[in-house]
Amino acid sequence: MDLHLSPTDLEFRDEVRRFLDENLIPETRRAAALTTGFINDPEVAIGFHRALHRKGWSVPHWPVKYGGSGWTPVQRYLFEAECARAGAPIHNGAGSNMVGPVIMHFGTEEQKQQYLPRIASGDDCWAQGYSEPGSGSDLASLRTRAVREGEHYVINGQKIWTTHAHKSNRIFALVRTSTEGKKQEGISFLLMDMDLPGITVRPIIGNGGDHEFNEVFFDNVRAPVAGRVGEEDKGWEVAKYLLEFERGGNPVAGRVRAQFARLATLIGEKCPGDADIAARFGELGTDVDAMEMIELSAVSALQTGANPGPLSSLLKLRWSQIRQQLAELAMDALGIDALRWIAARPLYETLQLPAYEEQLLAVMPRYLNYRAYTILGGTSEIQTGILARSLLGL
Repeated sequence: MDLHLSPTDLEFRDEVRRFLDENLIPETRRAAALTTGFINDPEVAIGFHRALHRKGWSVPHWPVKYGGSGWTPVQRYLFEAECARAGAPIHNGAGSNMVGPVIMHFGTEEQKQQYLPRIASGDDCWAQGYSEPGSGSDLASLRTRAVREGEHYVINGQKIWTTHAHKSNRIFALVRTSTEGKKQEGISFLLMDMDLPGITVRPIIGNGGDHEFNEVFFDNVRAPVAGRVGEEDKGWEVAKYLLEFERGGNPVAGRVRAQFARLATLIGEKCPGDADIAARFGELGTDVDAMEMIELSAVSALQTGANPGPLSSLLKLRWSQIRQQLAELAMDALGIDALRWIAARPLYETLQLPAYEEQLLAVMPRYLNYRAYTILGGTSEIQTGILARSLLGL
C-alpha cells in the first residue's frame, strides 16, 4: 500500500476543494453542522446535491453508464474525505447507496430507466422498509404480507425505524408473498410510492429529540407488481445484496476526523488544562489514525481489484465505537453545560446564536443519538461474530 498521492490524485483533490469552496454555501454548512441525528434532512442537502449532479459527481460510486464518475477508489476516498472536511451534507443515502445498486443489479431495464436518473438528480427520496416489530436482526421473520391480485399486490403490515419516511416520496420494502418453505423463502423486494392510499406514517422521536425514524403502516395498499425487483419469493437474495452496501460500503474516516476536529475545538475552549481529558483525547486520536489505516488498506485492496473482505466488518465495528467515544468525551469536556437543552428541532431552524454557542447545544442530543451507532447497520455483536468466523476460524 502506497500512502503517497500521485500528481494526478493531488490535482483531483485540489479540484474537489475548489468545487466545495464555490458550491457549499455557509447556510448549508451550518445546517449540516447542527444536524444532531444520523442523516441530514433532504431539504438541507438537496441544493448541494444538485450542484454535484450538474458537475457529474452526485453518484460517483455508480457505473459510468448510470451517471457515475469513473473515479478510482483513491479518488473516491479523497472526494469523501474532502466533503467531510468541508462539512458537506449527504443527500438520501438510501437511494444512492442502497436501492440504486440493487436496481442496477436486479432490476429490469424499465426500472433502471424510471428510477436511476431520479436518484442521481435528487428528484426522488427513498425510505427503507426492512425492520418490523419483532423482526429486526432476525429480518427473515418479517410478517408484512403481500397478496397478488392481478397486476397489483395487496399489502398489509407494518414497518418500523423507517428513516425519513415522512420526507420520502418512495419506499423499498421487503414483503412476504408466500408462507411456504423456510422463512427466508417467500420474501419479495418491492418498490412503492409513498402516496399510495392506505400508507400511514407515524413519527418516532429519538431520545436526542430528533424526528428521523417512523412507523409505516400498510392497510390494503395496492402496489403495482411492476415495482417488484427480482423474482417473486426470491427477495432474500436482493435483501442480502443491499445489506452489503449498508454495512460498510462508503469511506467514513473523513467524517470521523471532522468529529475529532470539532472535539479538539471544544476541549481547547472549555477545559484546556484538564490532564485526564487530554489523555483520553490523545488515545482517541491514535484510534482514529488506526481506523484510517484500516480504511486505507480496504481502499488499496479495491484499487487492485481485490475484495476487502472482513475489513468492512472491522471498519463498521471500529468507527461506530470511536464515534460513540468521541461523543462521550465531548460530554465530559462540556461538563455541567451539557445539561442545557433545546427541545425544538431542527436546531438549525431553532437557534439564532453565535456559531460556537450553537455547537455546544448540539453536544447532548448528538451524544444521545450516537448510542445507536453500535446497533444500526449491523450490531457490534454481529460484526464481532463475522470477524471471529472469517479471521479466527471460530
